Amino acid sequence: MDLFDFNNYEETAKPLSERMRANTLNEFIGQKHLVAEGSLLRRAIASDRLGSCIFWGPPGCGKTTLANIIAMTTNGEFIKLNAVNSGVADVKKAVDTARENLRMYGKRTYLMLDECHRFSKTQSDSLLPAIEKGTIIFIGSTTENPYASMTPAIVSRCRVFEFKRLTEDEIADALRAALKNRLKGLGKTGAEADDDAIRHIARVAGGDLRTAYNALELAVTTTPKDEDGVIRVRLADAEQSIQQKALSFGEDQYYDYLSAFCKSLRGSDSNAALYYAHRIIEGGGDPMLVARRMVVHSAEDVGLADPRALQITTAAMYALEKIGYPEAMIPLSEAIIYVCEAEKSNSVVEAMGAAKEDVRNVRDDEGVPAYLRDNSYGSAADKAASRQYKYPHNYGGYVKQQYLPDSIKDHVYYTPKGRGYEKEIAARQAERKEKK
Repeated sequence: MDLFDFNNYEETAKPLSERMRANTLNEFIGQKHLVAEGSLLRRAIASDRLGSCIFWGPPGCGKTTLANIIAMTTNGEFIKLNAVNSGVADVKKAVDTARENLRMYGKRTYLMLDECHRFSKTQSDSLLPAIEKGTIIFIGSTTENPYASMTPAIVSRCRVFEFKRLTEDEIADALRAALKNRLKGLGKTGAEADDDAIRHIARVAGGDLRTAYNALELAVTTTPKDEDGVIRVRLADAEQSIQQKALSFGEDQYYDYLSAFCKSLRGSDSNAALYYAHRIIEGGGDPMLVARRMVVHSAEDVGLADPRALQITTAAMYALEKIGYPEAMIPLSEAIIYVCEAEKSNSVVEAMGAAKEDVRNVRDDEGVPAYLRDNSYGSAADKAASRQYKYPHNYGGYVKQQYLPDSIKDHVYYTPKGRGYEKEIAARQAERKEKK
């Protein structure tokens, strides 16, 4: 075996998901809201003026692929690290290299950091000065919400681009292209796949193109040739390759059943909700999808009329995660019945919407009232103002006090509906209003 044969073997040994990785923006699949012609991100990449940024989204949606495309299209140097196995020493080495590239050759250096939410505060602090000075262009990739999982100092100096799960159509088109591609895909095998097999893989992959590619490759490499000498991937092969039964109804019906389930929860019909939930699951739908929707509706439609609904639904979802199907269907069914039979109130959703409306439309010129501010590091005036704060526990647990800014001090967001537990809340609010 000569060197060329070895390199070719090494390339073909890569998983299909790696071989089919896009190399240009025109090949890139999905995320049209980010990379469409004329978009901010596309213009920044084309002009080699991309600043530090964070790519945030679910697995298999193209975060690393887009970072690699940037690496291939930029005139700068590109360093790739993974936060799981990289330490402060690796970061300092990357910064030193970037500084040298800038000083000696006038070249910018991009640092691609996979799993950036796993970076510790110490590691982040070692990188922060280089980002601030522009020594390094940071590109972080994460499946976790960076605003909650990363050091705020890093996030505040980056533009966050949120990636979405790929649609079933996008994944299906990618799988068909992989079957035809003779250079990087499965074209040389001559394999064919029935449309329902492709659609099943695309649906069950849940927006993760890597998972879909892996399932297709497994189906092709393990399916024997038929009488005509052709590998034909049928629905049964697709089910085995991605280990989930196909839906026994059409896509439109699937979403109709899901909509009917949600409306039955809201409409307090436990019989209908149970039927639709089990219809979805028995038809091949993901039980976790049913559980997630139920948790949302326990807060959206039951809310504070019966706060126990949220506790019960989250407990059912936890049981499903830890016990699995089919045993967890018992607590899941219990939770469905509870949500249906509970008193209903959408006051939480209304309060949330009203508060968000003020946040978007009311100018915050005055900020937080002085006596409510954090005075730990404030001025002498701030510390003096803080003494005006009334500590509720010194007044029996409640004392009248203005908490909202002056411009919206009389705005009311939450109004109890007077059903279930909200009767008690309404009575408590009325009692507080009467206090001096």
